[in-house]
Amino acid sequence: MRRLVTAESVAEGHPDKLADRISDAVLDAVLAQDPEGRVACETFVTEGLILVGGEIATTARISPGEIARRVLHDVGYVKPEYGISFDACAVGTFIRQQSPDIAQAVRRAADDPGDRIGAGDQGIVFGYATTETPERMPLPITLAHKLARRLGEVRKDGSLLLLRPDGKTQVTVEYEGERPTRVHTVLLAAQHAPEAGLEELREELRRLVVEPVLDGWLDAGTEVLVNTSGRFVIGGPASDTGMTGRKIIADTYGGYGSHGGGAFSGKDPTKVDRSGAYMARYAAANVVAAGLAEACEVQVAYAIGRPRPLALNVRALRGGKASDEALTRAVGKVFDFRPAAIIDALDLRRPIYEPLACYGHFGRLDLSPTWERTDRVQALTKAL
Repeated sequence: MRRLVTAESVAEGHPDKLADRISDAVLDAVLAQDPEGRVACETFVTEGLILVGGEIATTARISPGEIARRVLHDVGYVKPEYGISFDACAVGTFIRQQSPDIAQAVRRAADDPGDRIGAGDQGIVFGYATTETPERMPLPITLAHKLARRLGEVRKDGSLLLLRPDGKTQVTVEYEGERPTRVHTVLLAAQHAPEAGLEELREELRRLVVEPVLDGWLDAGTEVLVNTSGRFVIGGPASDTGMTGRKIIADTYGGYGSHGGGAFSGKDPTKVDRSGAYMARYAAANVVAAGLAEACEVQVAYAIGRPRPLALNVRALRGGKASDEALTRAVGKVFDFRPAAIIDALDLRRPIYEPLACYGHFGRLDLSPTWERTDRVQALTKAL
């Protein structure tokens, strides 16, 4: 059976990704000084203005304004004509203490160290993994992220000086049954300088971005679409406002599996939206690496203030070698989904989050995060 599956990513200069990155940069700055700091940081970006707000409880001394300006500079917003620049924008800071009601629910006195932290909120989280790529990620989102990253590389290394920071990518992959066979359509939206000619830009982007990234997946029938609106000079915060947490599908699996609705950026690891999702991915990746399924989804449910999950469910979505009930029991034995245990197992109280804010939180072989390890394979096999 033939089917088409599509996923999208965005460049680091996209307004929503600017907001995510600033929020995670604030989190990293807190954790660098105070690993026990509690952070729930939200960022709003628009033309000439950044607002950083949220709840932070910490002994760290940080400057969110300086952090935001540094992120703008690193991304490439260095000229006022881009709609925002690191040295000319206004930055407002609206930070308050974490609610004492939430704080008392999170901090717990417990004999078992694993029970010392209650979940920071209710909710459900999901992890997913597949044999489809070396990253154990779906191919469409993997290729979309690689294209978005390449847009930034050719802009910054001088290969394509006509580019500006904003951009989006989209990839449609054709499958025969469960096997990806070719890239059906590629869509790039790349912000550019006013003097750039559309045909020249299309040729250069195909040569420098599309063909190197999609080598082996393109064929004569692949449609490559570049800037289908025609002109894309006004972009970034001058074109659209950006807010933390609006790219949750691009941050995860590109539409594969399920999503509980919670965003990641700007949240310390006591927030199970983030740490629980990382642990669920860790479990799913190990199930797949163990050969127990070709595609696996892990669901975990939490209640605020309670350390132990309300529910755990593991499903082999394709090629399961055991029943879902048996997989759920095995994962429950091998992986501890209590927030304190997750933080300890994945070493999450470190300033590691800003690099994850763009190009996805999973399958990041370039960063080797702890939740991508496959060191529980033998334990899972034994548990079964």
